[in-house]
Amino acid sequence: MSYISSVRLRDMIKSKENKKVGIEIDLTGPDGNAYAILGLAKRLCREFDIPFKPLMDEMTSGDYENLIKVFDDKFGSFVTMYR
Repeated sequence: MSYISSVRLRDMIKSKENKKVGIEIDLTGPDGNAYAILGLAKRLCREFDIPFKPLMDEMTSGDYENLIKVFDDKFGSFVTMYR
């Protein structure tokens, strides 16, 4: 039996209910790194035509918790973060 014939159609097509919306970040993994979050903020600023420099200055004006808080205040409706 070949692989293709053993795969059922329902295994290949996912329902819209299972579709993830937005961006998810695991803060305990490599995407939770401060530089990765700054990079994502820069990309989102470009996409939404927001000046990055003032946001970067605010994000880096304190510790890691400040960086996360400022990022969440700005992009929390688009990005879900997990600890």
